[in-house]
Amino acid sequence: MTLPAQRHGTDPGRELAEPGFWQQPPAHRLAAFARLRAAEGPVFVPEGSGRGHWALVRHAQVQEASRLPKVFASAPGVTTPEPARWVRALFGDSMVNLDGPDHAQLRKIVQRAFTPRLLAAAEADIHAVAARIVDDVLAEQPDEFVSAVASRLPLEVICNMMGIPERYRAEIADRVNHASENIGVERGLASRLRMPGRGLRALARMQRMVAGIGRERRKHPTDDLISALVCANVDGQALGARQLGAFFSLLMVAGVETTRNAITHGLSLLTDHPDQRDLLLSDFEKYADGAVDEMIRHSTPIIQFRRTVAAEHTMDGHVFRPGDKVVLYYASANRDERVFPDPDAFVITRSPNPHLGFGGGGPHFCLGAHLARVEMKALFRELLTRPVGLRAVGLPDLAGSNFDNRVRSLRFAFERP
Repeated sequence: MTLPAQRHGTDPGRELAEPGFWQQPPAHRLAAFARLRAAEGPVFVPEGSGRGHWALVRHAQVQEASRLPKVFASAPGVTTPEPARWVRALFGDSMVNLDGPDHAQLRKIVQRAFTPRLLAAAEADIHAVAARIVDDVLAEQPDEFVSAVASRLPLEVICNMMGIPERYRAEIADRVNHASENIGVERGLASRLRMPGRGLRALARMQRMVAGIGRERRKHPTDDLISALVCANVDGQALGARQLGAFFSLLMVAGVETTRNAITHGLSLLTDHPDQRDLLLSDFEKYADGAVDEMIRHSTPIIQFRRTVAAEHTMDGHVFRPGDKVVLYYASANRDERVFPDPDAFVITRSPNPHLGFGGGGPHFCLGAHLARVEMKALFRELLTRPVGLRAVGLPDLAGSNFDNRVRSLRFAFERP
């Protein structure tokens, strides 16, 4: 029996609009998404301050919307709430919030900067950084995984690749935390009034810092990504100061946060599923790629992105009209029973595994997908194949965000013979 998608009366999607929903245990949220996937078409989610949005919760729905950017536009913003006009004017538009020629041109400049030489150097650096982090963990024996391990790897790799001087890195890590700590998290009135300013100040300082480095690299380029971006000549264009700042912020918040969360969830999953951990250890090189993709599918670091309908379109019997808002729920699509048999199980040999952890395809597919996979594989090779293994202790402390599957902290311990 299916549920009708409806906009008035008892809305099956109303639960997603409740702030408390995102503080519920993961199993509760996944069960709610399963009920929504059983609906006949897209489900309406009322929002207190506006018209609400249509929830795309099936794998096929998310893919369809992702691959029709002229219908489902990223502008004016993919986050909830959408960025204010003055914020966009001050900080510039991030690549994820652009469409059409503007997005294509910016993406082309960035893709050209990721030369084979730069990518090869980044991959070599990833393995060196992963080994150094695990050396430090074994020597110092900390007990909190996010700060000691999961956050360090993507931050150090991106800073090395961009060419960020060492003297700036501690401050950048602090700014990233301030800029992202409350995205999608329901807070009290006083906190809502106070925290946006703190986050925007952190973002502004971070962008000013990288803009200064960019000016220096235009005069004295080196063999790093910032130099490649500001000295690029793609149809006569390179990244300006605001574009560089917006790209760096995206790289820091998206590249660091998503990878650190996937790594943290990965350790927790391997601890909770010792049979899968044993299988991975039986032949790491054989099973590692599948294990990484299953960690990403199962945890889905980015829960949702928003789109604005730009042209009339029919999907699963529902007619979308210009101005409608839709939300692509990757967290639901990655548990779609139509695509993933036994979707709540963690199975590192799952094949095929067409998860949408890096997006649903189309022009906004994640630029960093390859590097994120390399980072996770390198780190878990070091974590799991050293003589003293590691395991998670207790459950991850989740932020309760409706935007990303963020982990504030996770305790871990060394396995003893």
